[in-house]
Amino acid sequence: MSYYSRFLPFLRPYFPRMAAAIALVGTAAALNLVLLRLAGRLWDVITIQRDVDGMTALVWIFLALMTAQGLLSMGHSYLVAWVSQHIMADFRTHLFGHLQKLSVSFFAKRRTGEILSRLMNDVGVIQTTVTETPIDSAKHLVTFVGGVGFLLVMNWQLCLLILVLLPVLVLVAKFFGRKLRALSTTIQDKTAGSTTIAEEVISGIRVVKSFVQTGREERRFAAQIQSNVQTALRRAAIMAVFVPVITLLTFASAAAVLWYGGRQVIEGSISPGDLFAFVLFAGILIGPFGSAARVFSQIKEAQGAMQRVFEILDTRSDISDRPDAVEMPPIKGQVQVAHVSFAYDPRQPVLSDLSFEVQPGEMVALVGPTGSGKTTLINLLHRFYDPLEGSITIDGHDLRAVRLDSLYRQIALVPQETILFGGTILDNIRYGRDGAPEQDVIAASKAANAHDFISAMPDGYRTVVGEKGVNLSGGQRQRLAIARAVLKNPRILILDEATSALDAESERLVQEALDRLMAGRTSFVIAHRLTTIQRANR
Repeated sequence: MSYYSRFLPFLRPYFPRMAAAIALVGTAAALNLVLLRLAGRLWDVITIQRDVDGMTALVWIFLALMTAQGLLSMGHSYLVAWVSQHIMADFRTHLFGHLQKLSVSFFAKRRTGEILSRLMNDVGVIQTTVTETPIDSAKHLVTFVGGVGFLLVMNWQLCLLILVLLPVLVLVAKFFGRKLRALSTTIQDKTAGSTTIAEEVISGIRVVKSFVQTGREERRFAAQIQSNVQTALRRAAIMAVFVPVITLLTFASAAAVLWYGGRQVIEGSISPGDLFAFVLFAGILIGPFGSAARVFSQIKEAQGAMQRVFEILDTRSDISDRPDAVEMPPIKGQVQVAHVSFAYDPRQPVLSDLSFEVQPGEMVALVGPTGSGKTTLINLLHRFYDPLEGSITIDGHDLRAVRLDSLYRQIALVPQETILFGGTILDNIRYGRDGAPEQDVIAASKAANAHDFISAMPDGYRTVVGEKGVNLSGGQRQRLAIARAVLKNPRILILDEATSALDAESERLVQEALDRLMAGRTSFVIAHRLTTIQRANR
């Protein structure tokens, strides 16, 4: 199945409006043909018949038709824009929704900038091709068919002079099109690479500045951009040859028309007005011929973009609900890990035949050097990955047998590096329970030792946190993350000990909040400090 046929479901809801736009643009193109024929008639009325009344009537008809054509063009332009924007929004939303359903392993293997480039840049390329190109093609089709029809009626010999070059034009377009598609795909890949570098540097700008690496990052970005420039120049070189060749072949036909048609006027076979109209028709046929280069380029570029986008849409999540998955009922928090083995790379096992059991309400400290499997175990408990061998159960329910959303609703994660989203403090705390009453949010904030600093802000709970919480201190961000978990009210907590990078006062406040949060809940804590290990049950 071609990429375009796979895109049809996104176009189908807008077929009526696209059909209306095509009808409007087709009618406008037909009126343009009538205007050209009318121009030839007007030429004869002025130069041969010298009829003032006839000339005046033709001018008024000419103006009326031009007004109608203008109104039709206005209508089709708005319809095309409306359809284009809605299709882009639908498809981009669909792609974003699919991305969110993919497993954590997908994102671990790909750079953020590459994914964003496909979501934004590639979808934009597709948008132009699948909406604007068909409308433009309809316009050029009406122009070509109608123009050739007029030319055949007026003088079939002259018409053949123009049409003789058509096979050559098709072969030339096909030859260049293959090269343009390959280069367009390469350009999109390299654009994604530069986007990734920019995203990495902007996200880590503090580290870049602290280690005095701005020059290095600029050189790295410039090298990627220059690589893109070279590929773009190769593509531009092909286009620089492609378009003039198409245009030259088209104008060669027009020159032949002038030479042959001029002889027929001199011989009296046709009128000067007929030749004038014929030249005008030949001129507008240059549009469909010349646009073939642009349309071919757009189609090939869109095929490259579709290939990259559908590569994501064809990716299936490693972690998904089984057909017979059931809802996990409210749990007590008993966890059993039985003979679990796991490896990201089969050659490097991370966990091997791990077994233990945790009773409801117990706190388990996960201790060990970097690479010992602490984070891996957390990922398995959250079912971001599945064990290669063995099983993990909660209250006797195998994690692979329950619906993911019902599992996630009963687990809360408080990472060491707090993740805050754009919006207000209220929005970020409510992330734990969408639509929660504000009084519940305030209660959760008090439990997290966050209410006082929130209330001290000019806009209180409606204070905008800034991108990734840049307007807040580390301790404040951690307490918001704890408030979010309190509001969710889970039975199982997964904590990457949040106090290791805080000052003494912030650590005290965060630790108090964590103690309240963990009370009565099964907790798994990646422990970095002796005090945490001492408080743990095991």
